[in-house]
Parts: sequence; C-alpha cells; structure tokens
Amino acid sequence: MDAGTRAVLRLARSVLGELNVDLVLGRVLEASRDLTRAKYAALGVLDETRSQLARFLTVGTDEPTRLEIGHLPTGRGVLGELIINPAPLRLADISRHPCFYGLPVGHPPMRSFLGVPLLVDGEPYGNLYLTDKQDAAEFTAEDEEAVVLLAEFAGVAIDHARRYTGSEQRRTELKRTVNALQATIEIARALGGETDLDVILKLVAKRGRTLVGARALVIELERAGELLIAAAAGAVPPDLVGRRLGVTDTVASTALRTGQPQRLADNLNAARFEQHGLGQFGLKVSDGLVVPLVFRGRAYGALVAIDRLDTGTFTAEHQRLLEAFAASAATAVATAQAAADERRRQTLAAAEAERGRWARELHDETLQRLAALRLMLADARRRAESDPVADTIDRAVEQLESDIANLRAIVATLRPAAIDELGADGAIRALAEQFADRGLAVDTSVELDERDRNRRNPPELETAIYRIVQEALTNATRHGCAGRAVVEIVERNRTIHLTVRDEGRGFDPAANTDGFGLQGMRERAELLGGTLTVDSAPGQGTTVTASFPLRGQRDDVPRPVAQASSGAGDRAVS
Repeated sequence: MDAGTRAVLRLARSVLGELNVDLVLGRVLEASRDLTRAKYAALGVLDETRSQLARFLTVGTDEPTRLEIGHLPTGRGVLGELIINPAPLRLADISRHPCFYGLPVGHPPMRSFLGVPLLVDGEPYGNLYLTDKQDAAEFTAEDEEAVVLLAEFAGVAIDHARRYTGSEQRRTELKRTVNALQATIEIARALGGETDLDVILKLVAKRGRTLVGARALVIELERAGELLIAAAAGAVPPDLVGRRLGVTDTVASTALRTGQPQRLADNLNAARFEQHGLGQFGLKVSDGLVVPLVFRGRAYGALVAIDRLDTGTFTAEHQRLLEAFAASAATAVATAQAAADERRRQTLAAAEAERGRWARELHDETLQRLAALRLMLADARRRAESDPVADTIDRAVEQLESDIANLRAIVATLRPAAIDELGADGAIRALAEQFADRGLAVDTSVELDERDRNRRNPPELETAIYRIVQEALTNATRHGCAGRAVVEIVERNRTIHLTVRDEGRGFDPAANTDGFGLQGMRERAELLGGTLTVDSAPGQGTTVTASFPLRGQRDDVPRPVAQASSGAGDRAVS
C-alpha cells in the first residue's frame, strides 16, 4: 500500500467518523485540498432537480475576497459540465475548456483544475472542484484517482450521516409527539373526570409550562370585554390570578383576533406586554409565546408562556408544541366553562322557580288569610262598645293593611305578574312605580324595534333584564341613597342595550362590594352572551350598562306597545 493510499484511508476514516452532514462536507473539502495540495477547493451540492447548485462551500479564499466576488456560482460553465456529465474532469488550463466563459470580477486567477462527482447511494449529490495545484503545473492521474476514492468514501459518509440525522430528527419528532400526546391525554382525563373550571385551568397552566420548559405560564380568559387572569404556574406575583386587563392594545387581543400565535420578542408585542399586559403587574419577559385558545371557531382566551428556563428562547418547535397543546386545552376549558354556565343557569332557574313558588304561596295563602283577618277585625270593630277595644282594633286593622301592602310589594318583587303578562318593559315600569313609592323617582325609556313589537323576547332574556334593573335600583336606594334614577332600554342592530343611571353617592367598583350583587348581574349577562360594566366613583353616582345580542327567533306572543316612559316622569337625569 503506497503512501497516497494510506493517506486516503486515514482521511476516509476521519470522514466516516462524522455523523453530521455539514461536518462531513467540511471534512471532505479540507481532505481533498490537503490530499492534492490544491490552493483552492470547493464543493457544490445539487438542488432537488439536480440541474444546478443549491449550496457552494469553499476553502482557500478569505472573507473579503468572497464578499468581492459576490453571488456564489449555481453551476454554469465548466462547473456545469460536471452536472451534465458526472465524470472526473482534469484540465491543465481551465480557460481553454470550451465551456469556460470567464471569472467574475474580484475572483482570484485559476489555471489547473480537477473536478470529481460526488455520488450518494448511486445518485448525483454534488461535485468536488480543485484548482491550482501548488507544487506542479497541473493535477496528476494519481491526484484524480485519490480524489475519486475519497469521493466514494465521502458518499458513504454523507449517506450514513443523513440516515443518522434523519433518525435523530424522527426520534426528536417522536419525543415531541409523545410529550404533546401525554399532555393531551392528561387534559382529556381531567376533562372526563373533572368539570370544575378552576381545577382544569390550574392543570392546563401546570402541564403547559412543563411541556415547553417555561419560567411561567399564565392563562388569560376573555370575560365581558376584559381579560381575566384565570390561572398561572411558575414564577409569577402571588396576587396575579384574579386581576383583569383591558383587551385593547394587548398581545392577547392580537392573538385572539388573528387566531395566530404571537412572539413577545417582537418589539411591538414587547411594548404592548409592558404597557397594557402582564408587564404592568411587574412580570418581566425576554421572550415569550402567546397562543390563542380556540374551540369551534370561538376564542376563549390565550396561553402566555414566558421565558425558557434553559436558553430563554422559544423555538419554532416549542411554538408548535404549545399550539397543539392549546387545541386540547381549549376543548377542556370550553367544556368546563359550558358546564359552569349550565350550573349557573340551573341555579338561576331554580331561584326563579323558588321565587315564583313563594310568590304564589304568599298570594294564595298568606295574603288571603290576612285579608280575611282584616274583615273579621272590621266586623268586630262595628260590634265593639268600649272605646279602648275599638281603638285597639283600629290599630290592628291599620297594621294589617300596612302588612298586606308590604306583602303585595314582596310578591311583585319575587315574581311580578307583568313579566308573564306584558314582558320586561311592562314589569320594569311597574318596578319604577314601586321604587317611586320608596322615594326614588325613576324615569323609564323603552325603545324596541318597531318590527318586533308584537313578538316576545325569550323568557330568560326578559328575566335577566328585569333582575339587573331591579338590582341596580335596589343598590341606588339601599347603598347610594339616590333620589333619582334613569332606566333606558334600546334595541339596535339585533342588540338590546340597557343602562341604569342614578345620582347617588357612588362607590369604588374595584373594592370588595359583595353586597352590591355585581357578580350576579355579570353572570346573568354572560350566560346570555352579553356584557355588563359598572362605572362609579365615590360622590359621582353609578351607571350600570349591559348589552344582550338577540339570537334566534323571538317567541310568537302578542305584546302591548311600549310607552316612552313610566308614570314616574318624563324627565331624564343627565
């Protein structure tokens, strides 16, 4: 075995020891140059059509020279000859070949040339190009034989490296798929055995954070035109969960609107996160992902993954993983939220049924007996002879009449007959009259779509409107000590808008105001796909605003034409 062959074998062993395609190509390029003592060496990799070069690797030229040359060759001229005819090509002077058409500006002069095709699994993969042998005028036949042998070893090494890389990629993809599947299975198990929304959200936050190795993961849900921070896992402020954000100008709103993930490394998104998003609560981020939770075309909220624990940067693979996880999480959140809504709906329905039962009980039993007792006392008064007894009976009759009036008011409050007979508008005007008796002047304006005046809204919508007005007026008298209020109901573009304003002393909506029944009002609105907001401040009165979209057809029940205002007056409070 001659020295040249031994050198080829040593180089071949070093090439075959690599398992990365790019490293193999680099080793082959350096080895061919060392083996032939060429001044310049290049390796061109063919594209998928095998008609031109997709990559062009070089050694021997410095960076300034490469920049001056400009665009890398794609396989024209002499280089293209090896693409058309993949066979070794050895030239003493490259400029004398018929296909030579010159060198680009800035390219160093070249004379001797040796080109050898590179085959992988019997198919053309690329070509080795060597120029300017340094210790002779041209490359020898021995040089050609050595480079051909090296190219054969290189073909085996490239095939081996590609197969290994492919198996590694498949292993990585399989691992990623298994992780996503495991997370999905856990969510599915939780979905099958748990319908408590808070439990589901905590599980989603914990599993999502683990899946992508995030420092923190936060779940934001869209609620009544706001973003509610519903759950979090990892390094977050202790009081973060339960806070609310405005939807406008947040990164989550962009994700919800477009249905596409957003990167927090983007300068605009980073500014939005800092000014309008979680950043205003002290949460810092260098990189993050915001992925929408979408189920059956509806966006429920977003997953916000913050900072990778190891590198700090989320890759495209992490984004795909979180997107796949978000699809399963959205299903769980939607199902749990639907179950929670149904429970609230059943609770409200049961409460309304109980109100109706008590109203009937008080009306049919208690009021009738009290009325009978009043008649008995009136008869006894006529028969009484002594003044003390007569005075006592008179006081008892007065007390009974007062109690009967109070009970009738309670019955009307529990389940006003006007809702069943005339709908929410008639019931609300009757309600205004009741509050007027208590010292609260209520101006009521009802403007419904003229085309639908003869048809009823769904009972649950009428009940929700009535209860919200009732609660708002009760708060105005009980807590706000108001003397005047305005109730406006307007229907526009298939949406009913409700506003209740009072001139009371107001309150801070952000404070603990459980006694005001705000949560109950919001739940009634949300269950019907609507929204409710409360605008108030100490000393500035209170405005409750709600909107309800009209879905489907109304009930075919005749209704009276609504008047512009109730008997409480025609003036409005500004």
